[in-house]
Amino acid sequence: MIKKKQLSADEALVRLELLCARSEQCTFEVMQKLLRWGIPASDRERIVDSLVDRRFVDDARYASAYARSKFLFSRWGRKKIRLGLVAKRVSRQLIDDAVTAATEEESYIDTLRGLMRSKARQMERPICREDALKVCRFAMQRGFEWDYVSKVLDELRRGEYGDI
Repeated sequence: MIKKKQLSADEALVRLELLCARSEQCTFEVMQKLLRWGIPASDRERIVDSLVDRRFVDDARYASAYARSKFLFSRWGRKKIRLGLVAKRVSRQLIDDAVTAATEEESYIDTLRGLMRSKARQMERPICREDALKVCRFAMQRGFEWDYVSKVLDELRRGEYGDI
């Protein structure tokens, strides 16, 4: 079995600089990588501080990019985005700011309408109770709040989208 070479603190710093230049990383992810690489605690703190000071790592920028990409590309709701950022140990204030900026009310509801409409097209017409529950469950698993889901479901049931 080949034994892996232990990374030095300087090599780890260079690797992380390259990684952070390619993609957004948060403090927690960087710290986890350092832990996996077996870097001592004192060096981990120094490396993370250096990356933050030189703006390779910025949790506010990370939260904003994460929220924007999950909403636009994965079509996640606010709740799921928040949970993802909480798992990355981003502060509540940064999460609130990022989610608010990424999910403006009008586009948020339009995205939910599109998701629910697409899911409803797979169901029998008119939508029966069980199918309505499936559509609601789908939207809520995506992280959308019940208030919005029920509003859009009412619109679907009234036939406001015509071609469903």
